[in-house]
Amino acid sequence: MTRTDTPPAWDERTQLTTFLDYVRATAREKCEDLSDEDARRAHLPGSPLMTLSGLISHLRWVEYHWFRVVFLGEEDEGPWTDEDPDREMRIAVDLPLSRLLDEYAEECARHNELIAAHDLDTKAQRKRDDGSAVDLRWIVLHLIEETARHNGHIDILRELTDGRTGD
Repeated sequence: MTRTDTPPAWDERTQLTTFLDYVRATAREKCEDLSDEDARRAHLPGSPLMTLSGLISHLRWVEYHWFRVVFLGEEDEGPWTDEDPDREMRIAVDLPLSRLLDEYAEECARHNELIAAHDLDTKAQRKRDDGSAVDLRWIVLHLIEETARHNGHIDILRELTDGRTGD
């Protein structure tokens, strides 16, 4: 994945969406040419849900949660439950990696449209525990951080799987 330096003339929205798209594309690229079996492999005995499939599923559902549930205030139809809060990672091992990547790409495209349609200062529909509401800018920044952090995990798991390294 090649990142282009950000020209100083770009507006804030372009800078934010460029970085969000970059970290999303990096996650997908790190899964290229992986078999479903390799994508499901858990290398860390203390973290059996930490698989490449599980992380892609997690990234997809984290975007869903922040954009659709928190920002838009939609009903939460995510796969998690109170009894199984990491279910999105657990069910991923039963799905083909190509399906997980396609669903992630679809969710990202849907959210790019949402970002384009709203002012970055627009407050989320769902309030935090303290009664405050984050704005769209905060959500985009949070997802850049979340995706970049998990890209580090993805990079480590990919290297453990087949030795492939990269940015």
